Amino acid sequence: MDISLTFERPEDGPESGPLTVGWFLAQDKGAVLYDPPERVQIRPPNKAHAKSASRCPAVIQLESRYFLVKCPFDLHIGFQRDAKGKAVLVNKAGAASPIRSSKLNEVLTLVSEAEWRFPDRPTVQLHLPYYFIADEMVYLSQLSAFAHYRPDPLPGTIFGGRFPISIWPRPLMWAFEWHEPQKDLILRRGEPLFYVQFEGMDPSRPVQLIEAERTAEVQAYLDSLSGVVNYVSQTFSLFKAAEGLRPKKLLVAKDRG
Repeated sequence: MDISLTFERPEDGPESGPLTVGWFLAQDKGAVLYDPPERVQIRPPNKAHAKSASRCPAVIQLESRYFLVKCPFDLHIGFQRDAKGKAVLVNKAGAASPIRSSKLNEVLTLVSEAEWRFPDRPTVQLHLPYYFIADEMVYLSQLSAFAHYRPDPLPGTIFGGRFPISIWPRPLMWAFEWHEPQKDLILRRGEPLFYVQFEGMDPSRPVQLIEAERTAEVQAYLDSLSGVVNYVSQTFSLFKAAEGLRPKKLLVAKDRG
């Protein structure tokens, strides 16, 4: 049996050229802490040899399709149980912590123990203000920073995820499943925290990531989707209803002029 597939890319219109994805922050407060997402580019010094990995088109293609988000905070966190057996987070950095202890729970929370996937693996969430949007069907996948080496590996794994940012934009968070809670969780500002990958209808189209305006239309749409996870178990069942509320255009490039 012979199977032939042919992809035709339109020369103009919304599905021509690069796949354009916009990003913005949920609020301007503290925006200086959050670096723009950037394309993954791991270029070793050895570029002279024709067979160097840094010149391999397959490697370049792979890296070009991932974007990294950097960690905005320095954190040194431990896990323990209090005198009543309740699971708690401990700021191991103490007085040396760049984040005041009173502010720590605003950025990092311990998920309710009843919601852990495994009884011996605590789950923590680092809250972030990053949003991604698109005006054509685009799925975002959130992944661990697998191409960046850590001399001190994390004592667990991150929760990945995949959802359509064209109809379901939501703030990304870093969710972590603590496989070895006896080991401390150490995150450093500026280090890769996770990757995002974008998929459109045509896998051959390159991805262009631009900073977007948080317009009034975008904000109104985000408000209509906000918090629904607290009321339904399967938010994907709301996609059709969300499409009915979606404004025709979400993505407006930010004018830095």
